[in-house]
Amino acid sequence: MKVSYNWLKWYVPEIPDALGRSPMGEAEKLADIITYHLAEVETVEKHGDDSILDIKILPNRAHDLLSHLGIARELSSLLHIPFVDPTPKYKIPESHPTKLEIKVETDKCRRYMGRIVRNVTVGPSPDWVVKHLEAIGQRSINNVVDVANLVMFNCGQPTHVFDLDKMESQIIVREAENGEKMTTLDNREMVFKNSHMIIADEKHVLGIAGIKGGKIAEVNENTKNLIIEVANFDPTSVRKTAQALNIFTDAKKRFENDLSPELAPWGMRELSALIAEMCPEAVFEDIVDVYPMGSQPERKLAFSLKRMESILGTQIAATDVEDILKRYHIEYKFNPSQPSLVREGEKTTPPDKGDTGGLFEITVPTMRLDLTIEEDMAEEIGRIMGYDKVKGNIPKINFEPKVNETYAKIQKARAYLLSQGYSEVMTYAFRDKGDIEVMQSASDKKFLRTNLADDLAESLKLNKINAPLLGLTEVKIFEIGNVFTKSGEETHVAYNEKNKIIEKNLHEFQY
Repeated sequence: MKVSYNWLKWYVPEIPDALGRSPMGEAEKLADIITYHLAEVETVEKHGDDSILDIKILPNRAHDLLSHLGIARELSSLLHIPFVDPTPKYKIPESHPTKLEIKVETDKCRRYMGRIVRNVTVGPSPDWVVKHLEAIGQRSINNVVDVANLVMFNCGQPTHVFDLDKMESQIIVREAENGEKMTTLDNREMVFKNSHMIIADEKHVLGIAGIKGGKIAEVNENTKNLIIEVANFDPTSVRKTAQALNIFTDAKKRFENDLSPELAPWGMRELSALIAEMCPEAVFEDIVDVYPMGSQPERKLAFSLKRMESILGTQIAATDVEDILKRYHIEYKFNPSQPSLVREGEKTTPPDKGDTGGLFEITVPTMRLDLTIEEDMAEEIGRIMGYDKVKGNIPKINFEPKVNETYAKIQKARAYLLSQGYSEVMTYAFRDKGDIEVMQSASDKKFLRTNLADDLAESLKLNKINAPLLGLTEVKIFEIGNVFTKSGEETHVAYNEKNKIIEKNLHEFQY
């Protein structure tokens, strides 16, 4: 993801002071810190008076870091500097009653927020909007579309805007019918299957849920009334649909890595405020929020200090962990008298003398979908403290090799047969019939072989034909390989005695 350094400073203005004096530039120093504690910064490029950091956000943090606000919050906690909450600056006019109806007919839509905005004026975006978008490689289209894109790159929540006057009454979120069609905003005709989730009205397909809008309700300079969409969709559904239709968008990238449904109100608030700023005469109607879950259940995660030390390989003070949790605004409880968690199958033992144990229980922040098990917290603590604090110790390993009995028997069988004048052949493991069928294979090779004898007999026939060319008076061949039956996978040995094929289980083969 491309991140603007100047954009980040809107939310963490004290970044320059936190970085201190450095022979390298501010952005380069920040890139070094991000790479060391968060994610790899692949490049830092100048863009006028700005610097653009290309940060390689990994999938486990895509849900909260594919946004400027996400990166800014992370830097605020990591560098222990204030974060400037933009919410108080948002000025949204009082809303009016609405007749908007939203029908969600699929469980793949986890939340759908819609809002009608009337009396908008579509035109060029202000310079600051154009500058922000162009800095991260995005093209300015018009003020309404631009702020929808701006919200996605700012807070991480994809949004969409429809021209209300080009639609028919209510919004319907449903799975497509086989053969339904839609022309996308970039003039590509899509043909849907019933596994694809779409946004529609009573007559038309308006967009591909979580991926791309359609041409029918496109916002242009003639648009006067809008419907704002801020939604949350099942990540697997979005990914499969995008792959099937060969469409790859920034919205798809965020949804396929999962987003919290609790992010949607933030996106709606931000988009509404920006439209109000772009179009001062706009009239806002009440938000319609279809949220079957009602809210995300609170998640608790317990981890022991002793376990953290075991994973990271270094001693950790409870006060250091508490400091990290406070900086990241994570609610927690700490019980210093409980040294470790007891897992299923483990025996309880008294703590060692001087045990630096203790049990933490945290309330996982809504947006941190990556924190699910103790190992996640070990990674979190390690990266924030700095992995340079983990000293390298060579582990004590018993270097006595362990014999792989199956491999040893294969080697012995091969050596014996070679000593008897046999030559080894390898035949194909896929057949036109068998017990175990495989997916995505050639129509005549859809099954795994159940024996070696059939293919070895074919090989023997071919080798006998070629024997005179090779100067052989007798053909002796063998194969050692796996076969696949209903009872499981087995290793077999097959060889010929003149025209007879003999096949045995490896463990029954006599040397």
